[in-house]
Amino acid sequence: MPSPTDHLPQDPSASASRSHRQILRIVRLFRPYRARLAVVGLLVGLSALVSLASPFMLREVVDVALPRGRTGLLTLLVLGMIAVSVLTSVFGVLQTYISTAVGQRVMHDLRTAVYAHLQRMPLAFFTRTRTGEVQSRIANDIGGMQSTVTQTATQLVSNLTTVVASLAAMLALDWRLTLVSLLVLPVFVWISRRVGNERRRITSVRQKQLAAMSAIVEESLSVSGVLLGRTMGRSRAQTDRFAAESEGLVDLEIRSSMAGRWRQSTIWIVMAAMPAIVYWAAGMTVSQGHPLVTIGTLVAFTTLLTGMFRPLMILLQTGVEVQSSLSLFDRVFEYLDMVPDIQESETPVSLPGRVRGEVRFENVGFSYDPDAAPALRDVDVTVPAGTSLAVVGETGSGKTTLSYLVPRLYDVTEGRVTLDGVDVRDLSFADLSDAVGVVSQETYLFHASVADNLRFAKPDATDEELEAAARAARIHDHIAALPDGYDTLVGERGYRFSGGEKQRLALARTILRDPPVLVLDEATSALDTQTERAVQEAVDALSRGRTTITIAHRLSTVRDADQIIVLAHGRIAERGTHDSLMAAEGPYAALVTRDDSLTPA
Repeated sequence: MPSPTDHLPQDPSASASRSHRQILRIVRLFRPYRARLAVVGLLVGLSALVSLASPFMLREVVDVALPRGRTGLLTLLVLGMIAVSVLTSVFGVLQTYISTAVGQRVMHDLRTAVYAHLQRMPLAFFTRTRTGEVQSRIANDIGGMQSTVTQTATQLVSNLTTVVASLAAMLALDWRLTLVSLLVLPVFVWISRRVGNERRRITSVRQKQLAAMSAIVEESLSVSGVLLGRTMGRSRAQTDRFAAESEGLVDLEIRSSMAGRWRQSTIWIVMAAMPAIVYWAAGMTVSQGHPLVTIGTLVAFTTLLTGMFRPLMILLQTGVEVQSSLSLFDRVFEYLDMVPDIQESETPVSLPGRVRGEVRFENVGFSYDPDAAPALRDVDVTVPAGTSLAVVGETGSGKTTLSYLVPRLYDVTEGRVTLDGVDVRDLSFADLSDAVGVVSQETYLFHASVADNLRFAKPDATDEELEAAARAARIHDHIAALPDGYDTLVGERGYRFSGGEKQRLALARTILRDPPVLVLDEATSALDTQTERAVQEAVDALSRGRTTITIAHRLSTVRDADQIIVLAHGRIAERGTHDSLMAAEGPYAALVTRDDSLTPA
């Protein structure tokens, strides 16, 4: 079986250049908090300088205070060593608090930036990306960065300062022993870089595996997924599929944990042996009658050397962790670097005065894929303000696609769509969403109360406004009959309500916004005949004085429209009123003949 890392790029120069750019980009995330980081740096520096006093006081204890019996000096030196411990502990607590707070703010900024950027992505992005994948980028990838973001900056500054200060003190004690101690340092750095690169490759594959597992969980453990799995007898197969993905993750986690472990163990062995080598070197000079250093200096030096090993190893390990986490940043920055296909105009045009609601499709063409046949071609139609347009046609004729173009869920590839004479691409997103309300066939309700779902359209709506909108959508009586009324939780994706009830709630939500232009995409498709008639009365009342574009299969909902267009293969095949189109005995008449909804009861 091929290794999970076999397909990843291995060009060292390209990888190094990309890593350098990513590190600079990560550093920029901390720029808003540089004042706090400066305080952390100050605390780290003070802590490192204070801690360096201990070895020198220890030397005085061994070489002066003890041999000469100077108890007063001994007491002062011991108290000084205790004070050093207290001060370094206080400094450590303060720097940990500040650095953790900064790290968490950076995490918050990153999560918010990714979420806000995804909110700007076009509908096409979400149709080709699994929800579990998006959730994994925000939860697993950004969550996996937490230790790096919250601890790395402090660890780098703290340990680097400690190592540099320790080296300076060691040089002050004896430069020859210092050179002996540092001979193997370049080898340690080289080993750590190799381990870091290996873990980075494994981490990249591991995050993809986590994303795949998140997608399976999101799809199979939603209400719809569970219903489908049980009714199709596929629950066991779904479990086996998840187990297979989890098994692959087990192998990757083990490999990530063990990557370079033997090489790092070698570093620990050599570091642990270094004090013994220093003692041996000093002892060899004593045997020749020429002691290299005093006993106090030797004890102080080895104390510094041993104390430097831990921050040095943490520095090397931090380098490994940073390299590993770069793959997480790669995945997050990949989302942040995506340019939305639909952009808000830099100089949006304001609609003159009150929105009248005239909608025009001027020679509109649209294609989801440049290499595929267009979904719409040469569509030219005007919907005067306050009138209704019905769009009918066979499945796949382009009806829903046409409805997407008015609220700019997609942008036309040819021609333009205008609202009151202004190209919708020139309007701000806020103005367009205020002007155009949409009730689609894909009704979505949040796992919240009925009132919260309705107020999603108008957060400051009063209870009276909620009730009026619900009455208009013929759903108030049903809500009022519930034990908790408007405080009733609708359940995951609204599964406490029937399909017709959900669509009436969606209609009420749009009514609450009171938009000048209303787009109804199969809005009554899930209703029984009696409920459909009730809701249609509400829609008719709501449509008075506003522009309405209705997409429908059930032609009973559109026969009273001011104009009807029939789409066929993305083109307008017919247009007119119900009576004129029936008299023409063309495609529309054929559709009506097959539509049982027009058959008298």
